[in-house]
Amino acid sequence: MPRRSHVSRHRHEGPPQALHSLMEARAFAEFAALPLTLPLLMDAPQGDGHPVLLVPGFMASDAALFVLKRFLQKKGYDVHTWGLGRNTGFRGKLATALPQKIRYLHHLTGKKVSLVGWSLGGVFSLYGAQHAPECVRNIITLGSPVTVDTHGNQSPPLVRALYRLISHRLGASAHMMQPRAKALRERRRPAIPTTCIYTLTDGVVPPQEATVDGDARLHENLRVPGSHCGLVFNGVVLSVIAERLSQPEDAWKPFAPTGRLETVLDWITGPASLVTYPATI
Repeated sequence: MPRRSHVSRHRHEGPPQALHSLMEARAFAEFAALPLTLPLLMDAPQGDGHPVLLVPGFMASDAALFVLKRFLQKKGYDVHTWGLGRNTGFRGKLATALPQKIRYLHHLTGKKVSLVGWSLGGVFSLYGAQHAPECVRNIITLGSPVTVDTHGNQSPPLVRALYRLISHRLGASAHMMQPRAKALRERRRPAIPTTCIYTLTDGVVPPQEATVDGDARLHENLRVPGSHCGLVFNGVVLSVIAERLSQPEDAWKPFAPTGRLETVLDWITGPASLVTYPATI
């Protein structure tokens, strides 16, 4: 089979299905089911101790990442959260502080930092990597609106209204049109290994926005089961994150699950070869 040279966005159009948005509360069931995934989590590879920075989603704080943080610590990583309080949108103060945090961790540890961003936190992670590329090892986004088309964000009306109320009265588009977001707006991907994890049943961020077009040697889109709100404590997602973080520095390879993770993904989402959205050759 020819080697893929290009990764493609998902072809979904429009906002998430209304049923998926109404069912976001199923994240509580995903949290309750976490103990059932213990064998899968124990099977996940150990880390090499490099620093990992977790970035919360819109209106979330570091506290929302406690399961992911604890899991990665158990796997041997030096885990940090962004420490900037609640994520109130792509504001200048937060956007300026994140690259500084990345550079600080790189200086403190002497190692490159992996970034894991949930929802809007994934956009911040890409922004931080663009402004401190020499300090970043890889990027993992979880249901993040990393690719927004010219007609604007396609999140549900309630989510867009909340952003206008909390962050900017003109919505997320106003922030994305600012000069600091030019690279994000023009979809300039940093030459850093990037994994975009998405779910077809996401009720907040539609799959075409949570995936990227890119170079298959550096970028990938991985489909997982679950809700948007449950991505930070979904056992399958935690296992995928651990597998991606375990990739050796400067020797990153596309996702190729093995063992229990391969079995689970085959059973839930189809053959592992189809987990990454089809790419052009």
